[in-house]
Amino acid sequence: MRIVVIVLLFLCCGSALPALAEPVEIRENGCKECHRFSSHDKEFYKGPDLFFAGNKFYKNWLTKFLQSPMVIREVNVFSGSNVLREESKAIDSHVALKEDESERVTNFLMTLRLPNLELGKVDEEPLSKGERARAKVLFERTFGCISCHRALNLVGKVRGGVSGPSLINSGERLKPDWVFNWLKKPQQFMHEGRMPVYDLNEETTVLITKYILNIRKNP
Repeated sequence: MRIVVIVLLFLCCGSALPALAEPVEIRENGCKECHRFSSHDKEFYKGPDLFFAGNKFYKNWLTKFLQSPMVIREVNVFSGSNVLREESKAIDSHVALKEDESERVTNFLMTLRLPNLELGKVDEEPLSKGERARAKVLFERTFGCISCHRALNLVGKVRGGVSGPSLINSGERLKPDWVFNWLKKPQQFMHEGRMPVYDLNEETTVLITKYILNIRKNP
């Protein structure tokens, strides 16, 4: 009986371990001046929210991005409901970290996750030709995603809006589970925002998720 109690105490303590300590680079580089690190923070920021970075990004991609930042969104983000302000149209350059700094920050960001997301809904089966055609219509016409996001036309040329992040080569940075949940219930990631909330069934959500993650400029 004593052994059982000890084991239970160990498991309880283990499950309550704190997340990885926040690295000093986040404070030294002013990351919290641009990004929300908590869903409880209701301020408006010009960078994307990071309190679910572990759900959203692939670790290898994020590590490389922090060392050599690239433009993903051509206008600054505001996490509130004010859509595009005049001052939002200028892009601020993202700080570049050294390799060891990037690894520390990435390891910490990977611990920032939201619970209770739907997992495993998107399998690795590629879209058929017919499914891809249907998904393209949904993406471009039915839901008008192309009006806010960069994508590719039939001959591989860039087209689309700039108020949302580019979705070209998004499969390299975004996890399928996150894209699925974002499309299904974007409100669980943002308290306010300009992402439309659609009543999507699971089949349609999976179809659009696969389409988005396969918009590749250099397959």
